[in-house]
Amino acid sequence: MSDTKKRDLIGAIREKGKTLEAEMSFFDHIDVLRKHLLRGLLVVVLLTAGAFWFSDFIFNEIIMGPKNPDFWTYRMMCKMVVAFPNLVGQDFCITHIDAKIINTEMAGQFTLQINSCVMVGIILGIPYLLFELWLFVKPALHEKERKSASGFVLFASTLFFIGIMFGYYLICPLSINFLTNFTVSPEIENTFTITSYLSSVATLTIGSGIIFQLPVVIYILSKFGIMTPAFMRSSRRYAFVLILVIAAVVTPTPDVITMLVVAFPLVILYEVSIFISASIERKRNRLLNSSAS
Repeated sequence: MSDTKKRDLIGAIREKGKTLEAEMSFFDHIDVLRKHLLRGLLVVVLLTAGAFWFSDFIFNEIIMGPKNPDFWTYRMMCKMVVAFPNLVGQDFCITHIDAKIINTEMAGQFTLQINSCVMVGIILGIPYLLFELWLFVKPALHEKERKSASGFVLFASTLFFIGIMFGYYLICPLSINFLTNFTVSPEIENTFTITSYLSSVATLTIGSGIIFQLPVVIYILSKFGIMTPAFMRSSRRYAFVLILVIAAVVTPTPDVITMLVVAFPLVILYEVSIFISASIERKRNRLLNSSAS
């Protein structure tokens, strides 16, 4: 065999070795990710099992709470009518929610109990799921990146639960009140299935928690240089219009005050995201200036 062919064969073997090493490294990462996901799933299962002990309270007090006229939000709205009669009208005080919820499936109520506990287990397990995600990503980060992102789990979990409370105590009751009382014709009676009701509560509540992750998303995008504060400032007017549209969709109520109350926290989130992106850009510029000098 000639020397040229030997070198080609050795080179091919080396390249094959690198490919196999890369494939093994990829599958090793998949295996590590699988372990993190299994631990997260185990915690969610344990929290779901624990929620069964409080299933009556979860269903009657939490899930059915926004349908109750004595719900905290409705009481606060009535107090606002008394305190600011010139600012809000009497319609702002909600004392009656005329809606009938029925079950149309034989195993519907049993499934409802399971789904309710699973939803609670997932919500309570979010901090641990984020912690497992942090443990998976942490080895790939540099020391400075680890320090700058050390509060990721606490920050993201706090925003998520603030969003959950915002969705549960504001968006959810206002939407349910409007949708249950809205009629196209008085001849049509509003009767909802329990599955539809639970789906609405879960979507509005968990959806708000996800929306409140906007600063975290902006932080990650700014770290990769995809999002800049200049772009966010120049797009502020369009963002505010989009926020008003989102507020109008998630709270389909006819009054402007309710829409503005929902839109205000989203505007604050956007401004906080601009601040976070600007802070990252300043740190990046300082590093570039120090390395250049």
